[in-house]
Amino acid sequence: MQERMEELIKIVNEADYNYHTLDNPTITDQEYDKYLRELEEIEMEHPEWIRDYSPTQHAGGKIIDSFNKVTHKIPMMSLSDVFSESELIAFDERIRKEGINPKYMCELKIDGLSVSLLYEKGKLVRAATRGDGTTGEDITHNAKTIKSIPLKLTEEVDIEVRGEIFMNKKTLEEINKEREKSNQPLLQNCRNAAAGSIRQLDSKVAAKRKLDNFIYHLPNPEDYNITTHSEAIEYMKHLGFKTNPNNRLVNNINEVLEFIEEKGEIRESLPYDIDGVVVKVNSIADQRKLGFTARYPKWATAYKFPAIEVLTKLSDITFTVGRTGQITPNAVLEPVIVAGSTISRATLHNEDYVIEKDLKIGDIVSIRKAGDVIPEVVEVKKERRTGKEKDFKMITNCPMCETPLVKKEGQVDYYCPNNKCPARHVEGLIHFVSRNAMNIDGLGDRIMEDFYNFGYIGNIADIYSLKEHEKELKRLEGFGDKSINNLLEAIENSKSNSLERLIFGLGIPNVGEKTAKVLAIKYRNINNLINTTEENLTNISDIGPIIAKSIIDYFNDDHNKAIVEELIDLGLNTEYLGQEIEENESFSGKTFVLTGSLTIFSRDEAEEKIESLGGKTSSSVSKKTSVVIVGENPGSKYEKAKDLGIEIWTEQEFKDKISS
Repeated sequence: MQERMEELIKIVNEADYNYHTLDNPTITDQEYDKYLRELEEIEMEHPEWIRDYSPTQHAGGKIIDSFNKVTHKIPMMSLSDVFSESELIAFDERIRKEGINPKYMCELKIDGLSVSLLYEKGKLVRAATRGDGTTGEDITHNAKTIKSIPLKLTEEVDIEVRGEIFMNKKTLEEINKEREKSNQPLLQNCRNAAAGSIRQLDSKVAAKRKLDNFIYHLPNPEDYNITTHSEAIEYMKHLGFKTNPNNRLVNNINEVLEFIEEKGEIRESLPYDIDGVVVKVNSIADQRKLGFTARYPKWATAYKFPAIEVLTKLSDITFTVGRTGQITPNAVLEPVIVAGSTISRATLHNEDYVIEKDLKIGDIVSIRKAGDVIPEVVEVKKERRTGKEKDFKMITNCPMCETPLVKKEGQVDYYCPNNKCPARHVEGLIHFVSRNAMNIDGLGDRIMEDFYNFGYIGNIADIYSLKEHEKELKRLEGFGDKSINNLLEAIENSKSNSLERLIFGLGIPNVGEKTAKVLAIKYRNINNLINTTEENLTNISDIGPIIAKSIIDYFNDDHNKAIVEELIDLGLNTEYLGQEIEENESFSGKTFVLTGSLTIFSRDEAEEKIESLGGKTSSSVSKKTSVVIVGENPGSKYEKAKDLGIEIWTEQEFKDKISS
């Protein structure tokens, strides 16, 4: 019977591959159902025989408590964007200046979410989201439900591949029909639906969403003796991965432009959403020669299709208050679908922006999603005016606390000067829990607004007393025992954050993330910072008089000091937990700039090491730069350093200096 089970696994897996990957069914639905049912019966009778590569494992069933973090061994970098033919030609010219005569692989840019798949001896062991490029989330339990992701490869190979998880248009349509019948909110577009599905804790939910996948990247092709990207695509296809049949290898930039024009014309008829075309240099050797910037590969770019514009009515203009007191006008629109998303609001930035566009309440305006993401008002259709439109008037008092607004000299924005304004308070709370501050997962913008309005959280210290409202939370929609426990655990874990996160989270005016790190390294604990002087602060090279005054004013405020003291009493860490600074004459007091592709250290590791030895880093080369550290394929920063006579180290020299 065990031999029959293995035979059935092979039959059904091959049928899945032919149907979902090759789009070429080789057996009837009835035959497929018969084999699958027989396999399920054997596995039910002998659960100890179940293989992790059995097609029954695609059905889902695993439930997790939360998503674990995953560190990518090779960073998952994003791509630079270009929006015009001239920018694409400039991209090609930059490559040719390096003495390269490239062939390009053109690929459709699928509107989904990136995924990394890791296999050991041919078996899927981990799937992870891109995250910030360095750290993603483990989504293995949901990835296994996607039938175009093989659980077992055709070879017993150790390999990591990358691709895109997406939802087909027809699938979205079918799901929404069912949701409509049961009076559930409709899923807005394929991308959001795919992202929401892959982040389900219950894999059965993801399985019902019938997600799909294309694989498009092998991050270490040389390890498999592969010399071109097109060979890598064929090799991954041979292993059983689904690759996009629309990929095309072309000989020059003119053929790239022809491909873009051709695919732009059939964009709407494709079974999935695309928002552009990815263009990659085909030769792996040329890719390595071109290298990377800090964020992007220099050998690839993404051409984004022009944003789709639609018309709608500007019903009203309302005003919001940010955490710094900045007043922002916002367009209230008659709901309209733009590139698959329902848009009802868009920012109007400031008074000058509204006046420049000559917007009136009641106007018909064109809306587009900038970069297919952020909604914006493009222009008013003046020929559609009826005379009933109302002129825009900038408010003079805060919409929340009625305090008269002020406009700072030389600036276009109005501000509410009331530090105790409720709206500023909510924005400050949202900032405190945000990802780059205290990073409390589960406290999104809307939830923070609700908790503030319900009276659960009045200041940042109240976040750490939220457990007292556990009974009330259980009465709220969407808050079960598990989600409440996860939220309270995330709040408790945030107490262990290093000092720089707390400083940034406090929302001190003019103190950004980098300045917060400088202050944490310098003062080591919060009390040292509270008791410092303006003169002491301005002696720090990165702190000017405006920032210094902001810090002193903040901690001179009795209300702010009381909040910080309460946070200390609640058990929040107030010490810097990073590396201790070791004074080193090669680094202490010097400013370093990194350029080119580093191979010994990651950029973050290099910057952290420089700071731990008393130096600081900068993103640009100037006369104040002490040393420029160059990796492979350095760019204009290297040339500028030579022109200015600045000391230059190779990455190996940098390593030697650290060792010494």
